[in-house]
Formats: sequence, C-alpha cells, structure tokens
Amino acid sequence: MKIKIIALGKIKESFLKDGITEFLKRLKSYCPIEIMELQPIEIKDANLISRTLEEEGEKILSLIKPDSYVITLEIMGNQLSSEGFAEKINEVNKSGVGELVFVIGSSCGLSKRVSERADYKLSISKMTFLHQFARLLLVEQIYRAFKILKGETYHK
Repeated sequence: MKIKIIALGKIKESFLKDGITEFLKRLKSYCPIEIMELQPIEIKDANLISRTLEEEGEKILSLIKPDSYVITLEIMGNQLSSEGFAEKINEVNKSGVGELVFVIGSSCGLSKRVSERADYKLSISKMTFLHQFARLLLVEQIYRAFKILKGETYHK
C-alpha cells in the first residue's frame, strides 16, 4: 500500500523539515510514501474563508483517486492511541486499498467537500499546535504504527 500526504503550505522551519525528512527516510523500508505540498490561497478577508477553502478543496480532491482510502486531519475527528492508529493503518492495508491518503488542510481547516470525501476523520490531539507541526507528528506516528505492526522496539 502506498501512502500519500496532501498538505497545504510549505514547511519553513529547518528543525521541522529535518524531522519530517528523517521519518520519511525511515518509512521507505516499510512503504512507499510521498508528500504533496499545495500552495494555500492567501485569505485577505475573513469573509472569504469559506470560498477559499472550497478552492483549496478542489485542488486537494483532484489529487485523490476514486478508490483511495482518505483520512483527513480535523479538529473534531476521532482521537486514537498509537496502537489504535497502527490498527487503523493495518485495517486499511488488509482491505486491499492501493493508496492511503492523509489530508492536512490549511490553518483555516478543510472544505466541506474534502471532509465529506474522508473515509475516516482523525484528530491528532485536543491540544492546539502550530499548523506545521501536524505534518511532523503525522509522519512520526505513521512510522511508529509500522514499528508496532512489525513488533519492533521503537514503540515503548
């Protein structure tokens, strides 16, 4: 199963880039994985957030195959333990899906259409983090999930 992460925005902070790069490197031995960065649309007026999210949503949806399993990262999504997340990935993999897609929206969230396309909605935490942290946390948890599933020692 291939994993694709669709994320709005570029990571600017070098410490985050380094962490993401490290976990992507580690993940290569478990599955093919790629990150597709999309340029978020600048919101100049708070009244245009909904329309902007819809425009971004169209870009996101154009990158998702009809038969892909989609997990969106959303504030109101389900929270899982690392073991529960590993089991979710295992469940998707065993279902025969060829591609698992994670979607990380902009700091304003995701469009309704993207959220409706999700097969599963995931919340990383009830805590608030800098938006750019979501990508690092996600790739680390994907790596941890594979280590758990393989019975390897990374997870304690």
